[in-house]
Amino acid sequence: MIKEKTNSTLTFADFKIEVLKDYTTAIISRECSLLGRKEVLTGKAKFGIFGDGKEVPQLAMAKAFKNGDFRSGYYRDQTFMMAIGQLTVQQFFAGLYGHTDIEQEPMSAGRQMGGHFATHSLNEDGSWKDLTKQKNSSSDISPTAGQMPRLLGIAQASKIYRQVKGMPNAANFSNEGNEVAWGTIGNASTSEGLFFETINAAGVLQVPMVMSVWDDEYGISVHARHQTTKENISEILKGYQKEEDTNGFEILRVKGWDYAELVATYEKAAIIARENHVPVLIHVNELTQPQGHSSSGSHERYKDANRLAWERDFDCIRQMKLWMIAINIASPEEIDAIDAAAKKEVLEGKKAAWNAFLQPIIEEQKELVTLLEKIATTSKKQEEVLKYASELSAIKSPIKKEILVTARKVLRLIITENQREELSQWITRYTAKTQKNFSSNLYSETDLNVFSVDKVLPTYADDAAEDTDGRMILRDNFDAIFTKYPETLIFGEDAGTIGDVNQGLEGMQEKYGELRVADVGIREATILGQGIGMALRGLRPIAEIQYLDYLLYAIQIMSDDLATLRYRTVGKQKAPLIIRTRGHRLEGIWHSGSPMGMIINAIRGIHVLVPRNMTQAAGFYNSLLECDEPALVIECLNGYRLKEKMPTNYGEFKTPIGVVETMKEGSDITLVSYGSTLRLVQQAAKELLEVGIDCEVIDLQSLLPFDIKHDLVKSIMKTNRLLVIDEDVPGGASAYILQQIIEQQNGYNYLDSKPQTLTAKEHRPAYGTDGDYFSKPSTEDIYEKVYEMMNEVNPSKYPTMF
Repeated sequence: MIKEKTNSTLTFADFKIEVLKDYTTAIISRECSLLGRKEVLTGKAKFGIFGDGKEVPQLAMAKAFKNGDFRSGYYRDQTFMMAIGQLTVQQFFAGLYGHTDIEQEPMSAGRQMGGHFATHSLNEDGSWKDLTKQKNSSSDISPTAGQMPRLLGIAQASKIYRQVKGMPNAANFSNEGNEVAWGTIGNASTSEGLFFETINAAGVLQVPMVMSVWDDEYGISVHARHQTTKENISEILKGYQKEEDTNGFEILRVKGWDYAELVATYEKAAIIARENHVPVLIHVNELTQPQGHSSSGSHERYKDANRLAWERDFDCIRQMKLWMIAINIASPEEIDAIDAAAKKEVLEGKKAAWNAFLQPIIEEQKELVTLLEKIATTSKKQEEVLKYASELSAIKSPIKKEILVTARKVLRLIITENQREELSQWITRYTAKTQKNFSSNLYSETDLNVFSVDKVLPTYADDAAEDTDGRMILRDNFDAIFTKYPETLIFGEDAGTIGDVNQGLEGMQEKYGELRVADVGIREATILGQGIGMALRGLRPIAEIQYLDYLLYAIQIMSDDLATLRYRTVGKQKAPLIIRTRGHRLEGIWHSGSPMGMIINAIRGIHVLVPRNMTQAAGFYNSLLECDEPALVIECLNGYRLKEKMPTNYGEFKTPIGVVETMKEGSDITLVSYGSTLRLVQQAAKELLEVGIDCEVIDLQSLLPFDIKHDLVKSIMKTNRLLVIDEDVPGGASAYILQQIIEQQNGYNYLDSKPQTLTAKEHRPAYGTDGDYFSKPSTEDIYEKVYEMMNEVNPSKYPTMF
């Protein structure tokens, strides 16, 4: 067992002050939960999920939480956030109402439902704050156990900062690795695979994580006997208990209503994790949930009378009161006075939050009513317009939707009248002003976004040697990256000792050490989580997923956490993680998939880059390391042994992001593709030229962002025909590409024939060379498809083949 230190003993007077302060925070939090539920039931708020019943253990956690520490928790930690000074009563209710002002609702400006917490890691310009000078919380997400993978990376960052020297600005992110990552989760959510994957990984990595399980025996209405073997998560995790000369966890158990024991337990856990970098699991049991799971239902429906009576008796706040009285911390009368003051404070905070939320909307309501009344004075539809104005004016608690709906309906009425222009302009201004409150910051809006990086071409020696394997270009570029950016590190399955399965990292672990070039277990979700957490703390991780098909294990984390991070914090947190994988054509169902349509539609908020060769891929890595945005780079599986010219400016050349490249100019038809299939397109174009068909071949290079210069439509203006070739399934990425060209770029204006796609079959590719040929587009398929399209133009010159 690990030996732990204890803090110096407080005087009783100091102890009393501290306990009373804690109790006050707990009772304020409880009153917020009680009043918050009422606000939902009266309709002022849409939904509520609260931390009642968990107040006392969260106080204990807050006492052990230091500046520089990070929380990765779930949606019941309001008491903790109040205790560390990061959540006020007014902010709590602002979150409940969905206030879109980040100053009023600093957690997410109304983008997430209440109970989802975050602190601000970034300054207004997107630069990092000094995270060691504040208490930090990564932004919560709703999917159960979704906070676990990120927690692993947050904890691992401390290990990296402690053991890897020479990183720039490290002092702004870590005090020599002494920070603890604090995780919280409900007992039922420990049934999720992400929980077990993270627990196992943390035990292997030995990172400073303290994982709290709030155990109230239920998951909504489902009892623990249906959730957990032996109904006890710490019991079944005993095999993870750290023993002498082994890795693993320290496992602690404590009753959630025992304030004194909770404080001691959390102090002990903090010392173990902070000083020794050993993870700790704290199983906090005998907790209650006084109002049930959420405002959507009542727990009386699924708890019997005995359980409800026990919950009343062992409510953590009631037990804390009894303990305070028993040891003369406070008399019943003093406690009653604190309770009364808390009720008043919460009520006043609620009123202030509601007024701050409502007043700006009322001003907008008045503005539109005044405009409508003015319009009515000269309108042929005076009566109808005044009716709309009156109905809007009568709404005592309007929302923005009601204002805009009224304006748009009136515009329909007066569409043929002169006044329509003024109302139309008002609607345009109002929509533009309001929409950004709901749609900004999906991608970086700082000077460090991907569009801030200028293209730098690879340079080549005049007496360049023969072309080399593509993998060598990747390897030498990674070598330059690791030298240029000491804060970069890469990790994945087989990434370390053997230098990845295609030797793109050959020799890198030996040169830069096992922490910067690391092997990890087969656990894709937590590989992503490691990257997210470390990127949240100022490192520049590259998380490697061995094959594109395996990305499906991690797609939920990418979609729900990484892709939404900047959006759900309104630009107050960022995680510029680079995800490296390889895919497209190879052999077999699970090694040659190209599920690009699914990926690009699941991870908006992450850039998706699809280089055709390794020089392009290396240039993307160089570009991304000058940006502050996350991205997925998909290398071509069949390109590592293909020959490419060797550059001389490794680490410096940069592939532009969001810009297409014309590989061959032509006049008859535009062929659009990316990745491995592009080589087949180029071959087909060469063969088609022999029969007089001149194809323009364009490499997309990136799918997100997509052709920001609109070069594709410029090509169609010249050729008047379009074929998209894609190895995804029909209607996959090709549908997205067509939508971008035809709808967004107005390409339909310049087409003389139907735009078409050539894709893989609906099934996954079968094994072997024949499986590839009969499952995905071939050179012959491309040739014949283009020939068929040209048959429409000139049947006599291009007679029907089949």
